[in-house]
Amino acid sequence: MPEQPKTPDAPTPEPLRFYGTTWVDHSGGYGLRRAALGIGAVLAAIAGAFVLRFAYQGVVLADIGKWASILLVASFAVCSAMAFSRTLTHYGRRPTEREAAAESSMRSIRIIGFIGVLLAYAVRTCVEAPGEQLHRAEYEAALVRYERQRSARTGNPAARKRNRKQKR
Repeated sequence: MPEQPKTPDAPTPEPLRFYGTTWVDHSGGYGLRRAALGIGAVLAAIAGAFVLRFAYQGVVLADIGKWASILLVASFAVCSAMAFSRTLTHYGRRPTEREAAAESSMRSIRIIGFIGVLLAYAVRTCVEAPGEQLHRAEYEAALVRYERQRSARTGNPAARKRNRKQKR
């Protein structure tokens, strides 16, 4: 794991929601926080399932037809599955400009399939902080670029120009 440079112009890690910058060196209760957030996401998904159950019972009590209750269950199942897969893949890479536009149109599906989003968060938390792999790759690339630029700049460029003029 690369050490953080101490100079003020060095790149700084981007904070993650709920983790701050503790994902860099896994300090500050990182493991406990990851476990608590994973369990919290599962509990929130369970609570959401109970809310959806009450909504389903309301549709059944309204007696608007069997097709409506089947359509309701199917729509929540499909939206949850789509939201789960989209959310899980979202943690590994930044979307392109075209994908970002598609993601904004998927917002309503993620809201309807919120159980899938919560379960994807819980699954990803079992491996690492959601988004940590992406942020770590970007941070390490920034550190490499910074070190390369820093090693290429040796001395004062203005002094080098003066030395060339004096040698002529």
